[in-house]
Amino acid sequence: MKANYDFPQLPEVADLKVKNDSDLENIKCHLDLVLLALEAIANISSDAIIQAAKELELESVIGDRITLWRLRSSNPKRKSSGGRKKLDVEEARSLVIIICYLAHQHQELLRRAVCLLEEVTEHDKPPHQTALLGNYLDRFINYYQERITPNQNIVPEYLSYLAWKLLIDLLFYSGNNGHRLLWIAIFDATQISNQSPPV
Repeated sequence: MKANYDFPQLPEVADLKVKNDSDLENIKCHLDLVLLALEAIANISSDAIIQAAKELELESVIGDRITLWRLRSSNPKRKSSGGRKKLDVEEARSLVIIICYLAHQHQELLRRAVCLLEEVTEHDKPPHQTALLGNYLDRFINYYQERITPNQNIVPEYLSYLAWKLLIDLLFYSGNNGHRLLWIAIFDATQISNQSPPV
């Protein structure tokens, strides 16, 4: 797979600068949610993430399960976030590259899921009634509820909206320019986890 993917090096991703600590806070939340969605649609395991890091020669940043857990626990909205040091820029860039690399590996699945989502939406059918989208939505909501600190303002409809948005985003991130799209997305002024669903 590596030979078929024009993955970027860290210096290339570094061209997009982190402006301040607030940006890093947004990055923590956004990257963890994107990874959660990728896990839910493609059954990505911790071992698969670590293997991708090795293939991309990023094992110095993410070399084992404990390191990966600590990186993901840097998300302040995680139930297990207590005591984790700040996510640094190199770690964030490595996660961006790994996410896009894994998304590229599952590009056909992502394309099929997004096409199905578009199809059922056009016909005013509930997406969760299809096997592929229903299984994804169930896993996403379960993962979210297991790992993210409860927010009384979040309603089930919002989690569905978030799941579908991240699924579509992942398809864009699966392309050869996906790392730049993701890196830019994590600096969006409105953090994805705080967005309100459309009415």
